[in-house]
Amino acid sequence: MYAITGITGRVGGALARALLAEGQPVRAVARDTAKGRVWAWRGCEVALAEMQDAASLSAAFKGAEGVFILPPSEFDPLPGFPEARAVIDAVKSALEAASPGKVVCLSTIGAQASQPNLLTQRTLMEEALSKLPLPVAFLRPGWFMENAALDVTSARDSGIIHSFLQPLDRVVPMVSTVDVGRVAAALLQERWAGKRVVELEGPERVSPNTLAAAFSKALGSPVHAEIVPRERWESIFRAQGMRNPILRMKMIDGFNEGWIDFSDGGAHVRKGSTNIDQAVATLIHRQRL
Repeated sequence: MYAITGITGRVGGALARALLAEGQPVRAVARDTAKGRVWAWRGCEVALAEMQDAASLSAAFKGAEGVFILPPSEFDPLPGFPEARAVIDAVKSALEAASPGKVVCLSTIGAQASQPNLLTQRTLMEEALSKLPLPVAFLRPGWFMENAALDVTSARDSGIIHSFLQPLDRVVPMVSTVDVGRVAAALLQERWAGKRVVELEGPERVSPNTLAAAFSKALGSPVHAEIVPRERWESIFRAQGMRNPILRMKMIDGFNEGWIDFSDGGAHVRKGSTNIDQAVATLIHRQRL
């Protein structure tokens, strides 16, 4: 039995579908019955748990051959990451109590970076779970291709995508959430001892210009990328409702300046099969449904 947190999201859902396709038993860890019902219809066992509740998580993880941890994303954390720390404490305690056969935790590219930024939440999770007396794998994917969903309307209506990633010809590691789920499913079925880090990106790195070209191809009309000047970032993010935008800005700086990268520059990175053209075409198709 494999216990999957975050199963209602893109990565967790892709992971669960991959395991079910292979005939593996899956326990869907969901916050409430309604969210778990669709997975019960697919043949999953359902366990109700909150990511900040060690007791319910422990019960959900008990007896599992493997557990997938997908920490909830906090895009506007308070100083010191109290939201992430509450989840980390609960998850660590639950894994200690349940003692599953192995753990695969979704982390991120750049988790090893020393400069504080939005991704530091994953650094803290890695540090905590590394202390467990269990086989633990940290899956560090690149920038999600599906983040381009935020650009669909602008690309379609005005032929422009507004890029915080810059310069426009700089390539960064990106990967589809479908491939992240597939690799997570494979990892859960592998055997290893101790701690390991698995880094993952798509078949080719992607620049804002490449992303614009993918939109052009999918929409059948010209699309180009335009830089959002850094001096405007803070006001834009605050207008969107963020209280503490500096960590998000530092994260984007990390990609633009190159200090958010794979630990060895990608020398041993795994490659997914979904390219940016396929990912963008899928995003546009979903919006048309």
